[in-house]
Amino acid sequence: MNANAAIGAKVKELRTQKKHTLKQLSEASGLSIGFLSQFERGISSIALDSLEKVAQVLEVPLSVLFEESGGLLSKDPVVHGVDLQPSKVSNQIYQYLLKRPEEEFTMLPRLFVLMPFENQEELPEMYTHDGEEFVYVLEGVVTFFLEAESYVLYPGDSIHIHSRQRHNWMNRTTRIARLLTVNTPNPLPPAGSEDTAEDA
Repeated sequence: MNANAAIGAKVKELRTQKKHTLKQLSEASGLSIGFLSQFERGISSIALDSLEKVAQVLEVPLSVLFEESGGLLSKDPVVHGVDLQPSKVSNQIYQYLLKRPEEEFTMLPRLFVLMPFENQEELPEMYTHDGEEFVYVLEGVVTFFLEAESYVLYPGDSIHIHSRQRHNWMNRTTRIARLLTVNTPNPLPPAGSEDTAEDA
């Protein structure tokens, strides 16, 4: 069963437990009975904002709709955005792992959120590690330090480096920035331990 069908089945399961009819769910969520029926049977997909309305009617957190139900999602390779949990790297940096912790892969994709640095003239500590690193700017402006050089990256800009070069980044603006990064090999320790490096 694919992810859409599994989520639809989960909604039906919760709706039935609460003794809601499709009509009641339709009236409370603003979605048509026909659409909800097709969604619960896995025939139609649903937008995230509509799924949020359904979760509110069923009085459950949105993430509950993505939980396994009878093993339906046990082989789902998708990392759902609503399940992403940030971890604090420093006062200015938060990261989201874009992979399942239990999965063994040689690549590590992450989303970083960079808050503005309080002292924008201060230079960050430089790091080196094995492998390669790819960085793509999704939002904001980022200053990327590479050895003795620095580069200003804007949304849509990217940089690909050998990670043994001394490097790091910082947000020297007054607005948040978001980065998509991919490291190979995976620099994080095994699942269950903490990564405290500001950049990896």
